[in-house]
Amino acid sequence: MTATTRQITYSASTGFAAIALSAIGAAELLRLPAIMEGLAHLGYPGYFATILGTWLLLGSAAILAPGLSRVKEWAYAGMFFTLTGAALSHAVSGDPVGKILVPLLVLVAVVASWTLRPAHRAPVAAEFAAPRAA
Repeated sequence: MTATTRQITYSASTGFAAIALSAIGAAELLRLPAIMEGLAHLGYPGYFATILGTWLLLGSAAILAPGLSRVKEWAYAGMFFTLTGAALSHAVSGDPVGKILVPLLVLVAVVASWTLRPAHRAPVAAEFAAPRAA
């Protein structure tokens, strides 16, 4: 993959993931009827919409913001857990395949964004190392 293709794919996947997760997060915070019905169907309490919506919007902002490599890693991890959890929740609830595939499609974009991120956006190993005792 050329550097240009890599950059374009990274930008497209990051943009798609951020837009999709921001839209879902906003819908959660607005407590749209379809969201609240979906959460109830899956067995989640209504206040879960506020928690999910807040974290999805913050995660989307984090992957778009410059710097903050450690925060980005947490955001990508949170997105991974949220999207796999959504897919599994739909599968266990007996929902149609389409409802299972939608979060997995967004997950593909999140994983592509994480995998293709430029070196300056990835954390340095020393950033995660525990401080040494003096």
